[in-house]
Amino acid sequence: MSTVERIAGWSARHPKAAVAGWFGLVAAAFATGQLLGTQSLPQYDPGQAGIAEQVLYRLNVTTPPVESVLIQPRGPRASLLTFAGDSRMGQAVQQVAAALGHLHSSAASIHASGLVSADGHSALVTFQVPGPRLVRDARVRADLAAVAKVQARYPDLLIAEAGTASASAAGNALLESDFRRAEYSAIPITLILLLVVFGSLIAAGIPVVFAGSAVIATISLLAIPSRFLPIRSGTSEIVLILGMAVGVDYSLFYLRREREERAAGRSPADALRIAAATSGRAVVVSGLTVMISLAGLFLSGIQLFTGMAFGTITVVGVAVVGSLTALPALLSLLGDWADRGRIPILGRHRTAALRSRLWASLVRRVVRHPIAWGGAGALVMLLLAAPAFGMRLGNQLIDLPSSVPVAQTLAKISAAFPGRPAPAEVVVTGRGLAGPAVRAALGALEARASPTGQIRPPVTVTPVASRSALIIGVPLAGSGSGRRSDDALVSLRDQILPQTIGKVPGVSYAVTGNTAINYDWASTLHARTAIVVGVVAGLAFLLLMLAFRSIPLPLVSIALNLLSVGAAYGIVTLIFQDGWLHGLLGFTPSGTIAQWVPLFTFVFLFGLSTDYHVFILSRVRERYVQGMTTADALTSGIASSAGVVTSAAVIMVAVFSIFATLSFVDIKTLGVGLAVAVLVDATAVRGILVPAAIAVLRERAWYMPRWMYWPRA
Repeated sequence: MSTVERIAGWSARHPKAAVAGWFGLVAAAFATGQLLGTQSLPQYDPGQAGIAEQVLYRLNVTTPPVESVLIQPRGPRASLLTFAGDSRMGQAVQQVAAALGHLHSSAASIHASGLVSADGHSALVTFQVPGPRLVRDARVRADLAAVAKVQARYPDLLIAEAGTASASAAGNALLESDFRRAEYSAIPITLILLLVVFGSLIAAGIPVVFAGSAVIATISLLAIPSRFLPIRSGTSEIVLILGMAVGVDYSLFYLRREREERAAGRSPADALRIAAATSGRAVVVSGLTVMISLAGLFLSGIQLFTGMAFGTITVVGVAVVGSLTALPALLSLLGDWADRGRIPILGRHRTAALRSRLWASLVRRVVRHPIAWGGAGALVMLLLAAPAFGMRLGNQLIDLPSSVPVAQTLAKISAAFPGRPAPAEVVVTGRGLAGPAVRAALGALEARASPTGQIRPPVTVTPVASRSALIIGVPLAGSGSGRRSDDALVSLRDQILPQTIGKVPGVSYAVTGNTAINYDWASTLHARTAIVVGVVAGLAFLLLMLAFRSIPLPLVSIALNLLSVGAAYGIVTLIFQDGWLHGLLGFTPSGTIAQWVPLFTFVFLFGLSTDYHVFILSRVRERYVQGMTTADALTSGIASSAGVVTSAAVIMVAVFSIFATLSFVDIKTLGVGLAVAVLVDATAVRGILVPAAIAVLRERAWYMPRWMYWPRA
């Protein structure tokens, strides 16, 4: 008897203790989360930009975010009015400055003069919002209210505030709203689909309760790693969606197998034992593969991924533990009651897994002509993946949905006051920063700046932290993004600074700023992606080899996973980069894909794609071990698992599609990519590519050198 069977068997024999232990764990996790609360540790960008950010954080140097209030005429005569010719615009500017001055201790931080657009149609009032983030949020709300009062006095003018602080506050509020919407949508949608699958209210409720409790426990437990890892607010959204998806999947696999065995005449105890030995074992292998894949994010070198990786690995691990303990215990405790609450219109035999004639017919055709079917399927997958070769990565200047008022105001400010990109910021620390050697180096740096060179004047120097550090502002050539600005940044880092500041003994420096941050993100992803892919694929191969006692099967699974990921990338590129269906999905395409999405999507999809491969191939191997030929095992295994895999895929696609309804484009991109890959996996890969590949291999699919055999645990 395997370890999985022993654990499930104990839980089934002691159902009250196992169920009480599970819900006790959930309650303890929830209480811990409420007691500790989630911390907000600083999150640094990768590369040299992140080093500079860490230096500034250690020195307690913060740059107060800048807010701007835009004043423009509006209405039919807007194009005829200018700041010089319309006294009401001037009055509005003064009233905005006065209102903000009452709210801020230093009125000197309010700049209301000289900020008129080149065409004279727009004026700008700028000010800084000091203080920590929570204080800034409160101050920004007060500022927005004051500006709104001025706006009410001038209905023929547009008077609107936007900036870093207001955009951050709007983004955080939107994230919280999205999380609530995802939470309220995921559970009802999942329950409705499970009612269709099982036709019974209690049977449908078991996966929802199980998955929901796993999510609650995990989100609560995130309070612990938040003490030493940066946990983004968006991590809870991803944990919710992934936790519901895998929790329901694992429950579904277990429940349907237990119901199948009972329908075949097995006793409840034997049905649970067989379900544990088959579906339970497949859940463990699948869960470990998903966790290994997600752990690849730790190798990315990007702090943004660490909290997400920890949260998603935890929720999958909790779901696996629950599937070995709480699920068998619940089924043993409920017995025949699990089929109560039947929905008449949905039929009487939903709980029994029936053999699919459609899938059996398709697989038989594929097995008879595997090269033709497999070649056609692979060609379609490659065509779907082809657009991904033109994928461009980048970060949007305004990382908010265009429907948000702050984003609209930022766009109008950018149009009325086009300016050069934010300068690179060189953070300099060390000894003798006020000495002659540093002054000479700064002079040499300024001398390298020219209107047509890689770096442009004016080069500014600001002492900070009681003059223990310097921040040097260095304007770069180009628009702030693209090849020209990147080349200027590389020249600054690798040539200009080493030849100037770098020659001063005892002085160190690091370059940050918008251009540097984007460049370091792209460079880190380029350098680490191959490592992440290689390690994840290698560890998955070893795990699947141990599970199936075969070398070819893991190779087939990994190759097909990569095809599924490629197809998802291609669809994502067409939609979110090229703008297909942007009206339906409610976003404005920027011509790029968010830099963090492809790698994060890969580790998600690689693990989730393996989920179905493990379940299907486990069924096929069962039939093969029972004495069937490989061709017959394929047909029987895929046909018998068709119902549960289809049901699980439909639920997972529906849950992931919730992402596509949320506000942020990068989250939409992630949701669409995951949904597409799961859909492709459950249809083309399961029905055509898997049977075609194994049919070509035939008995060689089960090849394993004798010296590598070992007894089962």
